[in-house]
Amino acid sequence: MEIRFLGLSCFQIKGKKATVVTDPYHSSFGLKLPKASADIVTISHDHDDHNFFEAVSGTARRNKPFVISKPGEYEVAGVSIFGLPSFHDASKGRERGKNIIYVIEQDGLKLVHLGDLGHFLDDELLEEINGVDILFVPVGGVYTLNAKQAAEQVNKIHPKITIPMHFKMGKVTLDVAPVDDFLKELGEEKKQAVDKLIISYDKLPEEGETVVLNAKA
Repeated sequence: MEIRFLGLSCFQIKGKKATVVTDPYHSSFGLKLPKASADIVTISHDHDDHNFFEAVSGTARRNKPFVISKPGEYEVAGVSIFGLPSFHDASKGRERGKNIIYVIEQDGLKLVHLGDLGHFLDDELLEEINGVDILFVPVGGVYTLNAKQAAEQVNKIHPKITIPMHFKMGKVTLDVAPVDDFLKELGEEKKQAVDKLIISYDKLPEEGETVVLNAKA
């Protein structure tokens, strides 16, 4: 499996049978979404920095991506996806609305994309995502969990690999904190970013590891 970061909360996840793109964004936030193709696109919520599925082209396997934007269970191109309802804030959605957490099972790996999660996960949600191999977690604060909250959540979830997202980068106009704040909370200030993550089940670390990806945008 190959994972590339396209900026904000958008990732391209290439597996053996299918490619998934998460939360593609409009170019009005200081970044321009690079060209991306996918068999499946997941949308965590209907805000412009997460919902620009029209920008993602299809693949040789599928002319247009299958777009998932609602909670539920899906089986597409050999990929199992579970959308779990959650909230964009700590007030049960009263401030910023609803959010969808996606559990993606592909190539023997369990990936969890938290979207714009704005609250701590309750015991029920923690149980739903138990056994996470790769966790995509928002860390920039204001609209989502902040650095300290994200670190606390990671320590509860215990993923094998944590990939931070939705933080200040390049010319991003959103009022969010840089990834360094999150790394400091984890005691990993000197973590170096890489261009992509190539991973398989047998290559997962025994203990939790944080991977910072350079944005392709």
